[in-house]
Parts: sequence; C-alpha cells; structure tokens
Amino acid sequence: MTWLAVWLVGLGLADLVRAASGGSTRWSVPAGAGTVAVLALLGGLTEPVDLVVLAASLLSLVLWQRLSRQAVDTGSGHVGALVALGAGVAWLLGLSGWASPVDGPLARWLAWADLPLVGPDPSAGGVLLVVGLVLVNLSTANVLVRLVLVAVGAMRPVLPDDLATADDPQPSDQLRGGRLLGPMERVLILGLGLAGQLTAAGLVIAAKGLIRFPELQATRKDGSGVDGVGIDHVTEYFLVGSFVSWLVALVSLALTR
Repeated sequence: MTWLAVWLVGLGLADLVRAASGGSTRWSVPAGAGTVAVLALLGGLTEPVDLVVLAASLLSLVLWQRLSRQAVDTGSGHVGALVALGAGVAWLLGLSGWASPVDGPLARWLAWADLPLVGPDPSAGGVLLVVGLVLVNLSTANVLVRLVLVAVGAMRPVLPDDLATADDPQPSDQLRGGRLLGPMERVLILGLGLAGQLTAAGLVIAAKGLIRFPELQATRKDGSGVDGVGIDHVTEYFLVGSFVSWLVALVSLALTR
C-alpha cells in the first residue's frame, strides 16, 4: 500500500494546514500536493506507473479539500466530498499491487536512524502508512466527523458572520473540547491497537461515554433542553460524532493489518 501511504501523508498534512489557516484551502492544496511529490522522490517511487497513479490521486485530494469545505460551509455537497475521499482510498488500494516498494533516500535514512518503535530493520512503506494514518486521524477525521454531523442535521453549517446570530446556539457549544479530544482519542486507539492492546482501546471508547454522560446530566434543564439546545440534539451530536470518530480510528487500524 505504498501509494496509499504517500497519499495519506499528503492528505493529512493538507487538512492540518487548512485547520491552521482557518479553513482556507489556499495553502492546503499546495502543501498536500507538494508532500506527495517530495515523498515520491525520496521514496524512490519514480517508475512511470508510480508517477501516473500518484499524479491521478492528487485529483481526489484536491476535490476533497474543495468539496468538504463547501459541504461544511453550506450544508450541501456532502456526497461529492465523501465520494472524492472514498474514491481516492479505493483507487490506491485497488492498484496497490503495481506499486513500487519504498526505497531511495527515505528507506536508507530510516535504516540508518534506528528510530524508537520502528526497529532495526524497518519497512519504509509501513512507517509511511502509520505516519499517514496518524495525520489523517489528527486532521482529516475532524473534517469528516463535522461533515457527517452537518449532513444528518446534528450541526448547522458554518455561515458567514453577517448571517450568524448569537441567539442560535450549536449543540457543540454544550460539549466543548471535541476538536481536541477527538484527535487525541483516535490516536490513542490507533496506538493501542498497533501495540496489540485492543482491550485497552475498547476501554478508551467506553471511558468517553462514562465521562460525557454526567456532563449531559449536569447541564440538563427541566428534562427538555441544554442552554437553548434540545437535549435530544446534544445527545445526537455526541453519539453520531463519537461513532464516526471511532470508525475512522478502527478503519485506520484495519489498514495496518
């Protein structure tokens, strides 16, 4: 899955840049495309088939950046964004048998560096895959979770400032910290899974529900709402967001097997 590993690193980095720039895709697209190009050169992926497939994969990366931003901002176009992301993964997985192994300067550096947790004889392709999955769980997964929440109506789209009103609260206003806790939780699940501690990963999932439940109960008012937002909306936001987040972490873990 050499191609997929390189593409995931580019995708995850692009979404990190987008998050750091306030949601703008001005720099995220060049950052993602440039990362894929640099890793292809450093990894020795310079055969014609490597270059053609990786160049084609950039279309999915660009479409994901543009369509996911549109979907989150306007509340429409979710199918196109999800298709772009899914097509990128499926395309690279389906053709992975033709990919060249990661070699070149990157593989030689990994063998020389003897990095912790990598081992004395590391698989450069495997290392790239894990790095890509970690980046995706840090950044891309947050976009995916938000996109699904908006698609099912658990959150409203992010409207321009002149259209937003202070009297129109979001369910996310009541359960703060999700954008930070979500990535931490996913990376922890992925790390525990890679270490073979699947039971511990399950405990992390269970702990989230136990921690959030008292928070919901403590802020509940008269059994009907939470600070202007119905308790049913807050619960839907929590459950849908959590399950999508967990699925991303579990699918990431499955890709490493």
